[in-house]
Amino acid sequence: MKKFSKEFNGYNKQEVTNVLTEVIQQLEKDLEKIKSQQEEIHSLKIELIRQQDLVRSLNLSLEHSQIVGDHIRSMAKEEANGIVEEAKRNANRIVNDALIRSEKIELKNMNAEKNLRILKRKIRNIIEQQLEIVEEIETLEIEE
Repeated sequence: MKKFSKEFNGYNKQEVTNVLTEVIQQLEKDLEKIKSQQEEIHSLKIELIRQQDLVRSLNLSLEHSQIVGDHIRSMAKEEANGIVEEAKRNANRIVNDALIRSEKIELKNMNAEKNLRILKRKIRNIIEQQLEIVEEIETLEIEE
């Protein structure tokens, strides 16, 4: 605290005036600084609100992305299951077709074997008949 010199009617008016002038100037500087800080605070509050809005927006986007990602995964699983089921049906159909073809081939093979036996029997009969004719011719030649 500043000490003032004393005069007839109290303190030295010039000293008091100088101190008051300094105090007023300091108060004006402080008020200006306060005003500047208040403006900065206001600006920072606005920026904070903007940042909070941005964070909310990003969080909503993230949630939406997660929902969409889950939906895509779910659809992919369903499609994969459908493809697997269709593949199983196709595999079963292919196996059944192969079994049917195999049975037809086996039946044809059995028929071919049967026909071959019949043909062999007929050829044997023809040969035996031919042999009988040859023997008859021999017996005819001998008798003459």
